[in-house]
Amino acid sequence: MNSPIKKYLHIRYNPLQLLVIVLLLLGIFFRFANLDKKIYWHDETYTSLRIAGYTTKEVVQEIFTGQEITIDNVQKYQHINNERKMGETINSLAKEDSQHPPLYYIIARYWVQLFGNSVTVIRSLSAVISLLMFPAVYWLCIELFKSSLTGWIAIALITVSPFQLLYAQEAREYCLWGVTIMLSSAAFLRAIQSQKNQKLYWFIYSFTIALGLYVYPLTALVAIEHGIYLIAIERLRFTKRFIAYILAFIGGHLPFLPWLFVMQQNQIKGLAWTSEEVSKFSLIKTWVGNISRVFIDFNLDSNAPLILAIPITLFTLIIVGYSIYLLYRNTPQEIWLFIFILIGANALLLILPDLIFGGRRSGVNRYLIPCYLFIQLAVAYLFATQLFSVNLLKRKLWQIALVILISCGIVSCSMIASAETWWTKKPSHYHPQTARIINKANSPLLISDNSSFNIGNLISLTYLLEPKVKIQLVTNENIPKIADNFSDVFLLNPSSKLSSEMKKTYHYKIKPVYEPGMLWRLEKNGASTRSPTS
Repeated sequence: MNSPIKKYLHIRYNPLQLLVIVLLLLGIFFRFANLDKKIYWHDETYTSLRIAGYTTKEVVQEIFTGQEITIDNVQKYQHINNERKMGETINSLAKEDSQHPPLYYIIARYWVQLFGNSVTVIRSLSAVISLLMFPAVYWLCIELFKSSLTGWIAIALITVSPFQLLYAQEAREYCLWGVTIMLSSAAFLRAIQSQKNQKLYWFIYSFTIALGLYVYPLTALVAIEHGIYLIAIERLRFTKRFIAYILAFIGGHLPFLPWLFVMQQNQIKGLAWTSEEVSKFSLIKTWVGNISRVFIDFNLDSNAPLILAIPITLFTLIIVGYSIYLLYRNTPQEIWLFIFILIGANALLLILPDLIFGGRRSGVNRYLIPCYLFIQLAVAYLFATQLFSVNLLKRKLWQIALVILISCGIVSCSMIASAETWWTKKPSHYHPQTARIINKANSPLLISDNSSFNIGNLISLTYLLEPKVKIQLVTNENIPKIADNFSDVFLLNPSSKLSSEMKKTYHYKIKPVYEPGMLWRLEKNGASTRSPTS
């Protein structure tokens, strides 16, 4: 029927869909552009270490001997070989990194075996996975809002989201986790709303939960939040839908029991830093900044000029705040409550421990991926309802706001795609400058010890070092014997014990070379640089 309303919608919708398609193509380009340009940072080196089937214990035993080695000797532990099978990959995770289940790493190992071991190849897996986010988000918008328009706008926002792009270009499992969150949420809504094929949809939901758990264990919190929502809309009644949810919940978690047993048997390591005390003001700044960076990210740190940071933050917070308010005012409880629970419960489960016991878990943006995804859906609903408002002034205002938001997103993504590093790679953030300093030396030697922080950072740095750089790796029990044939001797983030022993043994001065304090140079102080005297 060619009614005036249908004609009006036809005229209005097509330009928007064309814009989304253009943005989608641009977003795909950003995801695959310059995949090898940014530093292969600390966490990503552990991805390659696990894929190759090595443990950090083996690395320390084999190369932290105090002997001179080459870059290739270190890089050996980043490449798969015929001696190390899939079992070693799973074993490496189980023994040292059980908070990271094996699904992504298994997929990544097969991917590398098929296409090669370069940085571009391994990161391209995340870029490919990130494309699945678009249909997953669209499906969720259809199930939640019953609106294809909201789905199109959600795709547009996610396409140019710097937050999404950063994980789409990183060799870690978080992009895949985001996809499973969207799929499980859409399957859940479909299961509770469908009048037909309910068993099929509950099975799909159960399968996506199992999949998500083997990607990242915090999927369990998302599944619990789905249950909280169902309890709320059922008004605490023990209905057939709730029984079906319980069965699907159990069915999704049962396959994860073997890995849960592994996590209990092997103490989870490497999370102590999340409990480090930070000021409440600093934590709040991080919360606000992370929300803003979901939409606009110009790589501004805490030292950025306020004249830049404040307008960006205010603009995004106003949009996010108003979208949540509008959602509550204009939608049925079944819609706003679902988004509120997925945003609020996820955030509170991390914020409350930080406020009560101290720590900075809630400042780690990857832990809050579910929260940020549903914030983006709320903002998509805001624009879907306001872009075609009958009030001309309001319509123009929100059209301008969307143009600004998308334009800033495009600028952010172009900056990320062409950057050497970004704030999210903080432990390895200064490697490009550090590597340039070391590479300038005629015959440099780099010394490091075996703190867990150093192993990942050392391997990350070797991706930028020239072959002429020689390396000496030591444990706390041995001090390196330094040959005379090096023009410069550097220390990479040395422990206090290593520094003091080097000063005592060689009578060296140890001077910082680069401002953040990661790189130090040894300078003679009237004593020989040869082996320590007996």
